[in-house]
Amino acid sequence: MRIAIFNQKGGVGKTTTALNLGAAINRAGTTPLLLDLDPQGHLSSIHGSAPLESGRSLFAFYQDLRSLNELEVSWEHVGQLIPAHQQLIKVDSIFGKGPAILNKLRHGLDAQAGTHPNRPCLIDCCPYIGVLALNAIFACDRLIIPVSTDYLSLQAADHITRTLEVLEPVLKRRVQRRYLLTRFDRRRRMSDDVRQKLRERYGDDVLETVISENVAVAESPSLNQDVFRHNASSSGAHDYKKLMQELVERDDLRISSTQEVDRSNLEK
Repeated sequence: MRIAIFNQKGGVGKTTTALNLGAAINRAGTTPLLLDLDPQGHLSSIHGSAPLESGRSLFAFYQDLRSLNELEVSWEHVGQLIPAHQQLIKVDSIFGKGPAILNKLRHGLDAQAGTHPNRPCLIDCCPYIGVLALNAIFACDRLIIPVSTDYLSLQAADHITRTLEVLEPVLKRRVQRRYLLTRFDRRRRMSDDVRQKLRERYGDDVLETVISENVAVAESPSLNQDVFRHNASSSGAHDYKKLMQELVERDDLRISSTQEVDRSNLEK
């Protein structure tokens, strides 16, 4: 199952969700693949020792025709990572927006299916609609849209939804999307207001799980750690574990038959 994590608004927890959902999957017994499709490379920087050369990054998949398998690096406690590089910003200008480039990531992931059947894949997208984000949307089975509990983020979710509706005739399918509330502060009335408005607009596509505003979630990237390594007993760790469980129960996240996750592991 390929899950892209995308929002055109910054500061909503996109990279944090990719990191900690990946770590939750890994803790449950399955090794996910994380793709950093953002030229800013925030996810890769959290890794701490990801290759810095463009030829060993996701840019080499586009520019040098290297396979995705060649570019993977191990990430202890999280999974496998294909790192970003700032040169990814050139993909739009170099390759244009034809069908071949828009479907390139999908074909690359399809080619991996023989060696890694059914491996969960999380794609951390760049925060704007361009060739890279479209690659992720064309390749994914599900799209998670993090929405922080403020009104500007709610407007951004509406904008993304309209964009998806425009793309769907081209894709010839509905992009299955899930709206995830992040930075949720139960002390603020605005958090409940945004949640209610989101549910009114998008119904069952809104996840029940919310990611609470939490110090451990905010601190862990600066320590090159996921939230579970930093503080496994924190409310942030609990929230991301619950997110993984909900995605599994909704069939938005599937576990490889060769790495079947025991239900008891999900509850740990």
